[in-house]
Amino acid sequence: MTSWYEGPMAAFDTETTGVDVETDRIVSAAVVVQDTPGARPRVVRWLVNPGVPVPAAATAVHGLTDGHLQRNGRWPAPVVHEIVQVLAEQATAGLPVVVMNAPFDLTLLDRELRRHRASSLDVWFGPEPLTVLDPRVLDKHLDRYRKGRRTLTDLCGHYGVTLDGAHDAAADALAALEVVRAVGRRFAARLERLSPAELHTLQAGWHAGQARGLQAWFARSGTPEIVDTSWPVRPGLAAAA
Repeated sequence: MTSWYEGPMAAFDTETTGVDVETDRIVSAAVVVQDTPGARPRVVRWLVNPGVPVPAAATAVHGLTDGHLQRNGRWPAPVVHEIVQVLAEQATAGLPVVVMNAPFDLTLLDRELRRHRASSLDVWFGPEPLTVLDPRVLDKHLDRYRKGRRTLTDLCGHYGVTLDGAHDAAADALAALEVVRAVGRRFAARLERLSPAELHTLQAGWHAGQARGLQAWFARSGTPEIVDTSWPVRPGLAAAA
């Protein structure tokens, strides 16, 4: 029987105006689907005119300027609707969806749905819930004592995954998917008996523990930053309050 990490998977990634999930906006996004390792992925891309200025710091990361997005991007409302439809299709098909640092991308998508569609991410997934695999959470749990950073670029280097065109949503999504396959192979003895749905549930606990550890480190160093323990989506501000 083929292990889940050798089977069909999807992946989702965004590029944005910044790193605040409550106020920043999506400027590009992609969903990639790969049936088997090494197979040519099917890619759906979106380019968005966010309706707000794109800071120079964000453009320096992903290369998308105000002018380019105004000329070529679509309005956010139909785009975020299409994105969540495509993700719902993956859930219906039973495919796990890889999202690197899921609480960022999925929370940002949720806030864009609230902002532009008077909707939210959770209403799209009922009987077939979205099953998320987060390479950052998996790697930090399975290889917790390894020193060094764990950005997507770092994980690609560690697991021997080629990342062509970093900070392009489709390239990052595919690389994150291949990192999850590599994590599955390296830690097969610990992962192959678990289903993606079981791993989804486990990752929520693993992420919470990782977040509490980071919060404790911030406290010891005198850093006032608050670390959210929620995974894969942070609750809305009203719910959190």
